[in-house]
Amino acid sequence: MMISKKLAEKINEQIGNEFGAHFQYINIATYFDEQALPKMAKLFYEQGAEEHEHAMKLLKYLVDTGAPVAIPAVPAPQAVFKTAEECFQLSVKWENEVTAQINNLFAIARKDNDYASENFLAWFVEEQVEEVGKMENLLKIVQRAGEKNLIMMEAYLSHE
Repeated sequence: MMISKKLAEKINEQIGNEFGAHFQYINIATYFDEQALPKMAKLFYEQGAEEHEHAMKLLKYLVDTGAPVAIPAVPAPQAVFKTAEECFQLSVKWENEVTAQINNLFAIARKDNDYASENFLAWFVEEQVEEVGKMENLLKIVQRAGEKNLIMMEAYLSHE
């Protein structure tokens, strides 16, 4: 195995976290679909697909390094939402948590002097800067628009 046992275990955990995010974003997408807000639904379906892609990227890295793959159980995602703002707040919170998780993986790789894993994880570090910034900006826009003017958010997303 090319990576430490500890890093392999934590990457397996992260795979579960990414699949959990996938399901959470799909639930948020369906909330917006049910509200007849197709642009916001599309945004979150795409976010869900991206989280699935991240999980698969991590999984493939474990396989490529000869580490065992042991995907943990994924807790059920939140399924009921009261407002669009709640959905975006949850997304910002989640992306900040993922950033801390990725930083922890990077720190383990650095402590292990595992330069290949550092290089691999650097992509995720950069990705999280984009993800957090995107969700924070969208939350601000939803807050400015308010629940009664979500059609403005739809228009905004149409022009992105």
